[in-house]
Amino acid sequence: MLSLNNINPGKAKVKGRKRIGRGPGSGWGTTGGRGQKGAGSRKSAQAGKVTFEGGQMPIQRRLPKRGFKSRLPKDMQIVNLAKLEAATGTTQFDAIVLFDLGFIRNVSKPVKVLGNGKITRAVEIKVNAVSDSAKKAIEAVGGKIEIIAVK
Repeated sequence: MLSLNNINPGKAKVKGRKRIGRGPGSGWGTTGGRGQKGAGSRKSAQAGKVTFEGGQMPIQRRLPKRGFKSRLPKDMQIVNLAKLEAATGTTQFDAIVLFDLGFIRNVSKPVKVLGNGKITRAVEIKVNAVSDSAKKAIEAVGGKIEIIAVK
């Protein structure tokens, strides 16, 4: 009967693992295949650290730092007045309607209306932000704007 304890590997070579650091007679003793002295021979050495440049000043310290980049950027989705004018089926716009029309890609991200283009009809908009030019144009034709707080 064939079972795991009596399987014959045939001509396949069965090789044991390399036992490193077991004395000079093993061929892998003394330094254990790690070269000689220094940090690389230690067990806790982080050899091959990606950002290490061999003692040279690292690139993130060599390059000048300018400006300011917010750690919490507001990833606004932009909708222009020209697109709202092109959507003839509805006069009420919110994130779900804009998503269904294909104007934005994500319902949960904030939406901002910009004043690029002209609008000729009164619309009701519920978005997170509106530019001044868009606000003036919408209110000039009798539209309403409701600002929703960004979560």
